[in-house]
Amino acid sequence: MPSSEWYETGLPHIWLPYAQMKTAPAPLPARSTQGSVITLHDGRELIDGVAAWWTACHGYNHPHIRACAEAQLARMPHVMFGGMVHEPALCLAARLAAILPGDLERVFYTDSGSVAVEVAMKMAIQYRINRGEPERRRLLAFKGGYHGDTLATMAICDPEEGMHHLFSGVMPEQAVIDLPRDDATRAAFENFLQAHASTLTAIVVEPLVQGAGGMVFHDPETLSFLRSAADRHGLLLILDEIFTGFGRTGTMFACQQANIVPDIVTLSKALTGGTMALAATVARRHVYEAFLSDDPEKALMHGPTFMANPLACACANASLDLFEREPRLEQVATIAAQLSTALEPCRTLPGVRDVRVMGAIGVVEMDRIADPASLRTRFAAEGAWIRPFRNIVYLTPAFTISEQQLDFLANAIRRVLKDG
Repeated sequence: MPSSEWYETGLPHIWLPYAQMKTAPAPLPARSTQGSVITLHDGRELIDGVAAWWTACHGYNHPHIRACAEAQLARMPHVMFGGMVHEPALCLAARLAAILPGDLERVFYTDSGSVAVEVAMKMAIQYRINRGEPERRRLLAFKGGYHGDTLATMAICDPEEGMHHLFSGVMPEQAVIDLPRDDATRAAFENFLQAHASTLTAIVVEPLVQGAGGMVFHDPETLSFLRSAADRHGLLLILDEIFTGFGRTGTMFACQQANIVPDIVTLSKALTGGTMALAATVARRHVYEAFLSDDPEKALMHGPTFMANPLACACANASLDLFEREPRLEQVATIAAQLSTALEPCRTLPGVRDVRVMGAIGVVEMDRIADPASLRTRFAAEGAWIRPFRNIVYLTPAFTISEQQLDFLANAIRRVLKDG
């Protein structure tokens, strides 16, 4: 461990995420990042296999994003968004509306994925209130799902298998059922809607991949089925693309693989290329128009202090520049092919239940992982930053990772899992 004063004096005052502080191993001290490499304080280098919690899609410290951030920092790092607007936010909103499908055209900015989902929930509930349907205020979500750690979003995460089951009974109860991915679950889903649609306002789902719920995949047909069911029962469809958006599954947005348009979509994580905190909740025209009225109480009363932060919006615009100028989706396809080949040998290792790949997501599912933190430490000793959770070991690398770096990560997984 380092002897730096900042580490020794600061660590006793930090409360780390997703960690039992009594037993958690000491966190690694990062000094700098570049591309897919994290350099630690002692000079060791780790190849990052998770792209800073799925955000750094262009790799760390991309020169174009850095240059745009530096220019915006010198010009205007922040200004309030209440009663004022600015070029980075408006340009970004127009660009998002242009690349999202259909008439997803009204962008509400926040500063984290959880809050973006909270705003989507709030929009969906007030949409009914404004339309004179106050009885339709519950949301329907799915087992295995994860939508954030704030109080309202915990209510639409998996209530039993998820990390928030301790809060059961505290939050307003929402409906959480099996995702309709086969004939049996589709029949149960239809029966549920027949009985309860009159009390529901919206369906909420992570498209194609339930990320923090275990990197569980479903096919585009499931999304098409949900869109059709929502239309039949007069429900809004909210897609949580916070993880899947911006190329992670192989298309710019996961919903494009099903050729559907959600009524509301949430975006974050890779929105700024892993540089700044920013999120967006984007609504279709008919959702937005339900809030237009001479009655001020029908307005959406929400406004984070740092919403539409100019510095973050400048980084997001720079990230979109890179998607336009550089072959990111082709890189994702190359990563998918390499992951499929490199991780397949894990299938024969003891304790491995499944190996699966979608876009730039590679998953080795185990029967169980007794101590994910200990396994993370073993990967770090191999020179790989890989963060297992639940019963999975996974890779979500930067799209710019080199073939050699990706092979290094896959080899580390094979070695560590083989040793048990």
